[in-house]
Amino acid sequence: MLRTVIGRMRFIAIYEGWSYLILLFIAMPLKYIFDWPHAVSVVGALHGLLFVLYLFALAHVTFKHRWTLLQVIAGFVASLIPFGTFVLDAKLLRHQSH
Repeated sequence: MLRTVIGRMRFIAIYEGWSYLILLFIAMPLKYIFDWPHAVSVVGALHGLLFVLYLFALAHVTFKHRWTLLQVIAGFVASLIPFGTFVLDAKLLRHQSH
């Protein structure tokens, strides 16, 4: 999976997506319902790192595979929507197998 640019993008997208879900559905409730802000500090920092790696991977795929502006925007928007990177992963998997 990590041998190709698309494979690396998929790998990072999966982890970025999971970190986003954990941040939204576990860390944020822990902060606001149970008054435990430490969860957001830790998970938020990890998610931030993974988001930056995701943007680098998106740029790499864009230049290597000559993605259109629409594909780049879709890749970026996927990172902002919960479960979006998982949908992107399915599309990248189809692209990778061709």
